[in-house]
Amino acid sequence: MNSTPSPGLLLSRREFLTTAGALVVGFSLGAVSDLFAQRPQEGAKLPGSLASTPMLDAWIRIGADGTITVCTGKGELGQGIKTALIQIASEELGVQPAAIKPVTADTRTTPDEGYTAGSNSMKDSGTAIQNAAAQVREILIGRAADKLTVSADKLVARDGFVVTDDGRRAAFGELVGDNLTHVRAQPQSKLKDPRTYALVGKPLARVDIPAKVSGGAAYVQDLRLPGMLHARVIRPPSYGARLRDVKVADAETLPGVIKIVRDGNFLAVVAEHEFQAVVAMRALATNASWEMRNRLPDPSDIYGTLRRLPADAIVDLDLNGQAAAPARRLEASYRRPYQMHGAIGPACAIALMKDGTLTVWTHSQGVYPLRKSIAELLHLPEDRIQCVHAEGAGCYGHNGADDAAADAALIARALPDRPVRVQWMREQEHAWEPYGPAMIADVKAALDADGNVVEWTYDVWSNAHSTRPGGAGNLLPAWHLETPFTQPVPKPIPLPEGGGDRNAIPLYKFPNARVVHHFIPSMPVRVSALRALGAYANIFAIESFIDELAAAASVDPVEFRLRHLDDPRARDVIVMAASRFGWANYPAGKGRGRGFAFARYKNLGAYLALAVDIEIDRESGRVKVLRAVAAVDSGQPVNPDGIRNQIEGGIVQSASWTLYEAVSFDTNAITSTDWGSYPIARFADVPGNVDVHVIERPGAPFLGTGEAAQGPTAAALANAIANATGARLRELPLSRTRVKATIGV
Repeated sequence: MNSTPSPGLLLSRREFLTTAGALVVGFSLGAVSDLFAQRPQEGAKLPGSLASTPMLDAWIRIGADGTITVCTGKGELGQGIKTALIQIASEELGVQPAAIKPVTADTRTTPDEGYTAGSNSMKDSGTAIQNAAAQVREILIGRAADKLTVSADKLVARDGFVVTDDGRRAAFGELVGDNLTHVRAQPQSKLKDPRTYALVGKPLARVDIPAKVSGGAAYVQDLRLPGMLHARVIRPPSYGARLRDVKVADAETLPGVIKIVRDGNFLAVVAEHEFQAVVAMRALATNASWEMRNRLPDPSDIYGTLRRLPADAIVDLDLNGQAAAPARRLEASYRRPYQMHGAIGPACAIALMKDGTLTVWTHSQGVYPLRKSIAELLHLPEDRIQCVHAEGAGCYGHNGADDAAADAALIARALPDRPVRVQWMREQEHAWEPYGPAMIADVKAALDADGNVVEWTYDVWSNAHSTRPGGAGNLLPAWHLETPFTQPVPKPIPLPEGGGDRNAIPLYKFPNARVVHHFIPSMPVRVSALRALGAYANIFAIESFIDELAAAASVDPVEFRLRHLDDPRARDVIVMAASRFGWANYPAGKGRGRGFAFARYKNLGAYLALAVDIEIDRESGRVKVLRAVAAVDSGQPVNPDGIRNQIEGGIVQSASWTLYEAVSFDTNAITSTDWGSYPIARFADVPGNVDVHVIERPGAPFLGTGEAAQGPTAAALANAIANATGARLRELPLSRTRVKATIGV
């Protein structure tokens, strides 16, 4: 599925598009534009993203030569979605995965599916492709029935042919003339019986991995185009700083420098070679003077600041039922700091302005919203801009990818006819990316005499969890122009998706419950979407407090959860995780602890239960995760190995957040500008063993999995530390310093 890159990663534009799967041949781009303009008729809702892009050949395209192209508006971010979508299409079309050419997230050739976010790719795009492929298969069978003069029920699609019982066959390519599949999808599809699946539900090697492990051209950071120039942007030293003056003479005369681009506070240098651009960037930075503005809040009182800022109180849940009288009341408060994406590869983009048309290669998670934003930024019509997704080296959520694309677009406009590559520096990535918001959760509950929860009150304070582009005002360089764009006032994301209140409503059945989301529009530091959004902090708080309640009721934590759940699928993952972990026979010892947690992501995605085994070094406070055992229900599993990849990766990432990560700043600027000031888990900190068990649900709807492990991991670790030490930590990260201060020496 991956072509071999040219030596030295010197790819032509055509070679890159072929390698990245971003060019489709054999159809008219004009026809594609017309196709996307059509909307479904009134009536039954179409499944998945077919609802917004209903024409079958927007998703499945078959050429006269028999080539099969599958298009998705979702990007491959490392979650394995490209492989899973290939499996789905292959299964329904009756072909081998190698026959499928995937095309991902390109504004000229794929459907507009918004952002690749919220673990929605399988639910939206997977469902659309499954149904589109099934309907295309039936159309081909119908055409073959006419051609071969045989009843359609005597035909089967196999390996690119429609085949009769007696061996006669018609190739797909022979059947697709006259826009055969340029038809509107139907609400119902003749999907294959899951019991007959040959590909779906079976492990398949991910198609995006070979280049990543072999040093190939795997990421946008690796892309090299002929004649490409290199650019670096000189960022202000802090939020709101204004460029008073810059002496450009020293930089202009440096070897390789082509141009210095300035527009207000936006300052960049372009050179023939990358290190030349870095040297010139440093010279410009040395000769730039800035006026400092917009002081940051006192970091020692950031949670107090958040409580004092004006907030909109949104009541998410208000249940008033009959229950036994409370016998005991408990309350607690939990805190999450600002945390960054910490992408291993800093943000990067390439832009080419040629003949009045701009092409941008980007690892943005939303190429269509980005196109709209850049069009506004450059005052260009959207149809003069093409945004092509290329994988980035790290990140789930909104990091600097869109900003780097805007940087490249602004610079390419000043230097037409040559591609311009913008690469952020590490300190820029750390200081300027949008962080995951700091949050506070206050929880109160009452137990009856039998140890059952009869009252539950939950209040969560949070900034916005999405300031993604969709207009120029959410692009960092747009704020720095001579005529700047204003960042729009952020808005909360409504449930069931939710932002700060994602997973704030517990799945447990409590007779009396109230959940209030205190949405804070003002943002002390720049924030946006980080993997799982508010679910990470909310599940940390809820599942930590569930353990506290279980202890107060003198009930085993696993049994306590089961006692308050009536969803059989939730109970299944809890029982499986506890059983496979050996919860009942845990070998407790000095410094050892076990922890458990459960959640259904967004209360509508994948179910996940997790048990962890930890060991604490009392001298240093270091928490070592010895073992993690998870059970996950993702509905119909497409690629079980891909699901395990996501859960394993989520556990490792969330463990890093939970044990190590917090953005630091002073009243002037962000101070977490490198890996020393923003520590993350190292190889020695990875759990000794991670065991993920996937529950089979043949034929069940796909459930989003990518973010399911984030919250449960945090809570399971907190619960394990409490189990090992007898002390409860309620503020993230659960760092060595905090652990040691809690337990003493």
